[in-house]
Amino acid sequence: MTQRKAFPIQLDSLSGNQPKAKAAVSAPRPLLETAAPRPAGVRLDSLALRNRMVQKLAASGIQDAHVLKAMGTVERHQFVETGLVNQAYEDTSLPIGLGQTISKPNVVARMIELLRNGSPTPLGRVLEVGTGCGYQAAVLSHIASEVYSIERLKGLHEKARDNLRSFRLRNVHLLFGDGMVGFAKGAPYAAIIAAAGGDSIPQAWLDQLAVGGRLVAPMVTPTGHQALVVVDKMVQGFKHQVLEAVHFVPLKSGIS
Repeated sequence: MTQRKAFPIQLDSLSGNQPKAKAAVSAPRPLLETAAPRPAGVRLDSLALRNRMVQKLAASGIQDAHVLKAMGTVERHQFVETGLVNQAYEDTSLPIGLGQTISKPNVVARMIELLRNGSPTPLGRVLEVGTGCGYQAAVLSHIASEVYSIERLKGLHEKARDNLRSFRLRNVHLLFGDGMVGFAKGAPYAAIIAAAGGDSIPQAWLDQLAVGGRLVAPMVTPTGHQALVVVDKMVQGFKHQVLEAVHFVPLKSGIS
């Protein structure tokens, strides 16, 4: 398949010569405030539903026991709209407001499994681009030592804070800012995961990825469709793989 020049961001010439992007990110804020009350009817006994979801994930090919355990632990129904709570454990994406969606459980599990790459130990520090409603950050909190999650939409950043507050996750740091510039203060990252797809991989992400680290993100291929891209940063340079087709919201710069 012929690659167009920008995909994925000229991986054969990533020598660090491109100009650095300026940070545009708020400082991390703790998630330890008193939990806000949830609307009546949102909570439900979801253990059986989560177990069934995990069984389906395993049947679909997810093999990483750490990922399956995390997916079975986090209550996905806490992150969806009240009217959609009965669909929380179906393998479907759901609207979360502002034109954004919560990803399918299978996609979340698949991307995190790729991120872990069979490691026998938990991941170190992870950067998540696109907090959304906070669900994936909650899952990542169970397989990483620290999670820095950045969201460009103020409304979703605040929604994620509300959703995550009751979980009291001491290793999750929510940031409001431009995800395309990453968060240099938290770098280097053992892993970077993105929940939005663009035509190229921002140079800032590659700069902030640690040597030996891995990046997983959806990107637009030369055919005009999105696919998962895995980038490994080695001493010798970058190695990338283009995997299966996916569909994510577009990657955008700036804040709103």
